[in-house]
Amino acid sequence: MKTVAHYLHELAALEPDAPLLMHAVEDVVRSVEPTLHEQRRWQELKIFERLCEPDRQIVFRVDWIDDDGALHVERGFRIQQSNLLGPYKGGIRFHPSVDRVTLRFLAFEQSFKNALTGLPLGGGKGGATFDPDGRSEGEVMRFCQAFMRELGRHIGPDVDVPAGDMGVGGREIGFLLGAYRRLGYPGAGALTGKPVEAGGIPLRTEATGYGLVYLVEEALRTHDAALEGMRCAISGAGNVSLHAAEKLIASGARVVSLSDTSGTGHFPEGLDEEGLARIASVKRGGGSLRDCLEEAGGKSVASSPWQLDCDVALPCATQHELEREDAEALVRGKVRLVAEGANMPCTPDASRLLRESNVIFLPGKAANAGGVAVSGMEMAQNAQRVPWDRERVDAMLRETMTSIHAQCVEHGTHGTRIDYVDGANIAAFRRLARSMEAQGVG
Repeated sequence: MKTVAHYLHELAALEPDAPLLMHAVEDVVRSVEPTLHEQRRWQELKIFERLCEPDRQIVFRVDWIDDDGALHVERGFRIQQSNLLGPYKGGIRFHPSVDRVTLRFLAFEQSFKNALTGLPLGGGKGGATFDPDGRSEGEVMRFCQAFMRELGRHIGPDVDVPAGDMGVGGREIGFLLGAYRRLGYPGAGALTGKPVEAGGIPLRTEATGYGLVYLVEEALRTHDAALEGMRCAISGAGNVSLHAAEKLIASGARVVSLSDTSGTGHFPEGLDEEGLARIASVKRGGGSLRDCLEEAGGKSVASSPWQLDCDVALPCATQHELEREDAEALVRGKVRLVAEGANMPCTPDASRLLRESNVIFLPGKAANAGGVAVSGMEMAQNAQRVPWDRERVDAMLRETMTSIHAQCVEHGTHGTRIDYVDGANIAAFRRLARSMEAQGVG
């Protein structure tokens, strides 16, 4: 069998300058190498190599016209990683930083995350270099229409079902759905994250943040602990961060930080519901944390959230935001648990240090799977043509996160210690590998 070094060397040659993808693949292969040694048939079928390579990578030009009549040219992408378990499923990002290699990393992670949910979902990711920030609603709508003119031919309820992501919320999904229908394609089920009025499902906006907290609760319970009274540091101030904070406050935890590009907000006594509502209102209006921090009972600090004393750390902002020195500070502060609310926000050095220090570490493919789980429920709702209520969705979300935790424990227990990274990687890999083996080659 090829060594780990051989796998990574080949991938590095194919995708130079792709550190996030290399991190994601190395993370998985180190966990599953013993499984591959046991399963000789999976080595012969080159299961791992085939899972690493996307089914296809779609790149296209998007021309759109702004309010002043000026023409703009952007680049659009869709990485269809794997449809072994069902339609390709994963978000769309609108941001100037979007590029093919970043989306390759996200699509690879998405395939394993979706496999953990137990739902019939493949993995994919997409986006465009368009920046919606500062654009009028008409400009956003026209871009979405132009983007869908190309994307539409590659998606469908049984083929590829995109959702929202960075820069793409319910408004943008609504515009994309309208454009998809006007092009003559059938079915609201081709997109998830839709407004409820357009066939969306309750709780989709909250799902990732709520699911994150549900998994944290399961992990703490397994380690004879509970959230009540725990100091929780959160990075970010978007949907995931704010809804995680909401659920933590309801659970009796103390939220001691949020952050955005304006800096870190510290809440020494814990953020309360009123302060959180004020922050959410300002952020929805396009403002910054700094604009409402004092009013919400917080103060600005020069450090990152990870320099604050906390029992639980939830990095929810962006990839590779928590570096080794941050992990060292958390370990010095005796943090008990770190859960990735964003896609791989911990660098390899940081995650390795946390795991070696016996911190309970919940990787993103498990911890932030709540969003795609509820997207899968939205697909079921659309197919059934029967609306689901909020209580039903919330109960199924909690059930899904409980199942993910159980899989991590089953496959990640080493003696008396649970390695959640190994558990998540092995559980997802085994499901994908069995499906690939069953479907043959060709």
